[in-house]
Formats: sequence, C-alpha cells, structure tokens
Amino acid sequence: MSHPDRVPDQRVVPHLREFAAVGDELGRLFARTKQMHVTDAAAMVAILSAEDEGAPLTPARLAERIVLTTGATSILLNRLEEAGHIVRTRGHSDRRVVTLHSTPAIHAAAEAFFAPLAQRQNDALAGYTATELALVESAIARLTSVTKDFVEHPPTTEPTS
Repeated sequence: MSHPDRVPDQRVVPHLREFAAVGDELGRLFARTKQMHVTDAAAMVAILSAEDEGAPLTPARLAERIVLTTGATSILLNRLEEAGHIVRTRGHSDRRVVTLHSTPAIHAAAEAFFAPLAQRQNDALAGYTATELALVESAIARLTSVTKDFVEHPPTTEPTS
C-alpha cells in the first residue's frame, strides 16, 4: 500500500522490484512449459526481444545480457541450435559478425505463451490516458537509465568496518 508521505523512490521502486521479480518468475514458467533450462529460456527471451526491437544479438552481446561467460554462451547456443530454436547467420557486410535468430517454431511457441499475458497487460493499461501512460513510460525510462548507469559505474568506495 502506498503512503503519500514517503519519498518517491519508496513509493514506486518497490513496485518495480516486485514487477521485475514476477518477470523472473515468468521466465522460469516459460522454461518449465517449454521443458528448457532456465538459462536457455532467458537466452531465447533475449534473442526474441532483440529481434522484436530490430537489433539481433551477437553471441557476445547475448553473453552480456544473460551474464554468462563467452564459453558458457557458446555451449548454450550449441544446445539451442541443436534443439532447433535458433540459427546463427552472417548477414552483414562484415562476414565475421554472427547474429542470432529464432526459428519460426520457437517464435510461434513464445508468441502462444506470451500473447495472453500481453492482452491482460493491455487490458490493465487501457484505463489510462495517453498522457498518463507517457508519464509512466518516462518515469520507468529514467529509473532504468539511472540503474543501468549505476551497474556500469558502481561506487568505488570501500565499505568501512
């Protein structure tokens, strides 16, 4: 429950943390329903999301996103490729650059799994005006930016004992 006298980060950030935690559980549920390891499912979601954004991932970028070593990512990609979930392509002017793409079968499976949730989320947001949604979008984008910056540039001070 929100308390109006709390500072903004104490009112909003806990809800965002809970949303992120539920998102993690959603990834685990997707993995279970597709009989995949959680890390494989996280990789698939990252690959599918990047494709949806029009910026397919390279293996190195995927490794960064799912926090694996490049060696572990290579093993994971071999597993996903053998399962028929991804293909690696060299469709760039620089033929050394490999990008990762989902296969139609896994794309359809992910769509079937996530579409009902997307509908529920759209329904939940339908009562807000465009202005209200723009404000929420702006706030989340700012919080995401600040958090990314903190992760990329953590404090350098040593804890005192």
